[in-house]
Amino acid sequence: MTESDQPDPRLNAYRPDLADRRLAGCVEAERFVEGEDRCVVAASAPIRRAPRHDAALDTEALRGETVRVFEETAEGWAWGQLKTDGYVGWLPAAALGELGPVQTHQVAALRSFAFPGPDIKLPPVMALSLGARLALVAEKGALAETDAGFVPMRHLAPLDAREADWVGVAERFVGTPYLWGGRTSLGLDCSGLIQLALAACGIACPRDSDMQAGSAGRLLDHRDPSRLARGDMLFWAGHVGFYAGGGRLLHANAHFMATVIEPLAEALERMAGQGLELTCIRRPALAAD
Repeated sequence: MTESDQPDPRLNAYRPDLADRRLAGCVEAERFVEGEDRCVVAASAPIRRAPRHDAALDTEALRGETVRVFEETAEGWAWGQLKTDGYVGWLPAAALGELGPVQTHQVAALRSFAFPGPDIKLPPVMALSLGARLALVAEKGALAETDAGFVPMRHLAPLDAREADWVGVAERFVGTPYLWGGRTSLGLDCSGLIQLALAACGIACPRDSDMQAGSAGRLLDHRDPSRLARGDMLFWAGHVGFYAGGGRLLHANAHFMATVIEPLAEALERMAGQGLELTCIRRPALAAD
């Protein structure tokens, strides 16, 4: 098997010394293990390329997401795979806990707080970002008692609730700092913005821009951008953004170090000056033609 034939290590848990048992026969490893499901109990958890705090941040796991853990080190790192999008990497073991009650709700606001009791004057115990998952225990007036603490009811939605406009969801992040690998309202990157906005509308989407360009939505002719519709995804090598309508591009980017809406023509010209040409346009599955 050549290197090009190997499964994508971002989405398949294998190393020379250890691999997911489900990959037996597909990859070579000294040992194959079943893995154990754990739950993210921190507000968010970094997924890093190596078990070091200074290693590259590839993505983040949100509170309530499930991670299948294949190894936990004495130094406090867990190597596992995020069930939401299949991403593999190293997480702080302290950010994970046992599987708890079945999650019933998600954070629908850009960001919210969890309080230790039914009083918003108490110091919050956690800041939760859009997409975090919680188990509702009871409603206490304007607050919901959850497995993470007391959260404003108006900031929550049932787990199966769906937004109707992914561009509208993405617009809430305008001004959010750019963070490579980020996936929260504290900081996020271009593909993280796309994934979060589509997920809020019930559309599953891979994590990285090259994965999204290969599979997310219906492929359009990128040589004819005049037929763009609001919500289309525009791709360059290593970058992606939403067409926001009105000749505007909505994207998280390192040029502005933030999520911005700017004239598409200006973005095209700037990136062309950097040797980056538009390579792909995709329309999410629920977008109207």
